[in-house]
Amino acid sequence: MKKLLSRCIKAVCILVLLLTSLLYFNQEKLIFFPQKLDKEYQYSFDMNFEEINVESEDDKNLNGLLFTVENSKGLVFYLHGNAGSLTNCGEVAKTFNKLNYDIFMLDYRGFGKSEGEINSQQQLFTDVQIAYNLLLKRYPEKQVIVLGYSIGTGLATHLASTNNPKLLLLQAPYFSLTDMMKRRYRYLPTVLLKYKFPTNELIVACRMPIVLFHGTEDKVIPYESSLMLQKVIKSSDQLITLKGEGHNSINSNSEFITELARILN
Repeated sequence: MKKLLSRCIKAVCILVLLLTSLLYFNQEKLIFFPQKLDKEYQYSFDMNFEEINVESEDDKNLNGLLFTVENSKGLVFYLHGNAGSLTNCGEVAKTFNKLNYDIFMLDYRGFGKSEGEINSQQQLFTDVQIAYNLLLKRYPEKQVIVLGYSIGTGLATHLASTNNPKLLLLQAPYFSLTDMMKRRYRYLPTVLLKYKFPTNELIVACRMPIVLFHGTEDKVIPYESSLMLQKVIKSSDQLITLKGEGHNSINSNSEFITELARILN
């Protein structure tokens, strides 16, 4: 009986080790869901846009789109979520163009026409900073707004914490990816997570005004995440609650558009 029990314990330990190893070495596939595009793919939008390639530290081309308007008030640097590609960004670009802002959107490594693969948190932070530096050659930083959506909120917050843009806007932000892991996979040790994206820590270092937008019916990143962030941001910063809104349609929410116009005007 003791031998059987010992074998069962060993089998369980081996299974747990295999499972944790599998999760650790494959977590990019569990976090990021890119849509890949051929390098010759031609974007088609009914707006003025320019395709820009950003060269990374390891000589990978990261693809981005700059949508422009005449006599713009400034630039929005938009960091998107964890899925898709820039083929889906037209409606978002229209929203900001209508408010007389240019908008630049970057596809992360392996997304769209961007080369390479994501393999670390720091790599993503560095890629975004390089793109930001490139944009500052065209726009004064006092006219640049950093905006992150979903997974992009951690990237946007890190960027804003180490630079000085005019404004930081976060759509459906998480407290941290560690917190999200605890919520979804409560029995797995968080030490396994390579992508911690500690928004709650980074946001404290942001000196510019901050506005959070979050839907009360968000089933992907709970509204509670923004309530938790509200406790650590400056008293002058804002949380705009979008009642009844979910995760994927914030940009078409009428209250969001109204509040965005108020903030940007």
